[in-house]
Amino acid sequence: MVYFPLEDLLPKADGNSYKLISLAAKRALELSNGAAKLVEAPAVEKVTTTAMREIMEGKVVLKSVADKFMPTNP
Repeated sequence: MVYFPLEDLLPKADGNSYKLISLAAKRALELSNGAAKLVEAPAVEKVTTTAMREIMEGKVVLKSVADKFMPTNP
């Protein structure tokens, strides 16, 4: 089982654990319906784990906090 620290995940969901779970569930549903993975993940990994991994890496965030996680151009 993969462990994702909550303190690293919450900022991507505006500090709200309910929003975090909702975001992860929606992304997992998209993945299960055939959406492309945004991160490197084993093919046998469960979609919920992949969704959490995408959130952890900042590839999937809430729109309200998206500007905080945009890559900066030098």
